[in-house]
Formats: sequence, structure tokens, C-alpha cells
Amino acid sequence: MRLPIIEPEQMTPEQRRVHDDTVAGKRGRMPPPVQAWLHSPKLADRAQRLGEFVRYETSLPPALNEMAILITAKHWNSHYEWYAHRPLALAAGLDPAIIDAIRTGRDPGLTDAGARAIYDYATTLHRTRDVSQALHDAVVAAFGARGVVELVGVCGYYTLISMTLNAFDVPLPPGETSELQAPARP
Repeated sequence: MRLPIIEPEQMTPEQRRVHDDTVAGKRGRMPPPVQAWLHSPKLADRAQRLGEFVRYETSLPPALNEMAILITAKHWNSHYEWYAHRPLALAAGLDPAIIDAIRTGRDPGLTDAGARAIYDYATTLHRTRDVSQALHDAVVAAFGARGVVELVGVCGYYTLISMTLNAFDVPLPPGETSELQAPARP
């Protein structure tokens, strides 16, 4: 990792509060992005609270929330994020064939209207940085205004996560290999 991990005994009181709040929250641990963000405790505090919401509390079905996270991880070629969320997507009930299609850049052939709407919206938003009225309307029809706002929040937050992991070169745990292609280094 390009930034040193701040050990608890090295933390300022503000860093320690963020650390303790994160560990006491729904994650129960300090994930690598928050470890990096601790170098800016206010950012870490605010971002980890948003993360707790978009990971555990959106109105979207858990499998589709995880699908949006994997779409974002794939878009950013974020090896650690893919590694971390692939098993969570499986546990949430996302079909392994859908996960593999996202990983390889193939259309997953979704027939459920809600799943199709989320897939199309998230992939289009990442690829073109915009969505059509029809895509917007499809997500609203399936999940309401709250759902579309939360979907954008999931994609945006996991973009921050993916950028953090990539920018600070956060490695996979020892012995793990990535399922994603290695990015070309600038």
C-alpha cells in the first residue's frame, strides 16, 4: 500500500474515534479504504458512515445492490473491491453466471425488469457518465425515486472506494489472486 497503515497506538484522538466507530459499526472491522482515509480523519468519518448506509441500508434488494457494486468494481478494474464483494454478492443470492458475465464484460441476459434496469443504469452511467430518461424511468418504475437515488449513491460511493484502492495500490491478501485483468500502468 502506498500509504502507511496507522496503527491504533499511533493514532490521534480524532483518528482513534473514527477507527473505533468504524469497528463498532456494522462492518465490525477496519476495511482497507478506511485505513487509507484515516490520514484525513474527517473524510474517513464521513465516508465510512455513507459506506455503512450504501452497503447495508439501501432500499434496493441486497443481490442487486451487490450487483451495482460489482459493476462499479469492474468498471474501475478494482481488484480488491471485486475480491471483497464477489463473495458478498454470492451470499446475497446473485447468480454466479451474472457475476461471471460482469467480470468478463458480457451482458448477463437478465430477464427480471428490476435487475435489468439496475444493470443497464449502472453500466451506462459508468460508461457514458449519463443516463437516458428511459433508463431513469425504468429504475424509478421498479424501485421508486428513493431506489434510483440510492443506486446512484452506491455507484458513486463504490467509485470512491475503487479509486482509493487503486490510487493507494491496496493489495489483495497474501495468497489471493485477482479474477480481473491486470490494469495497464501509466
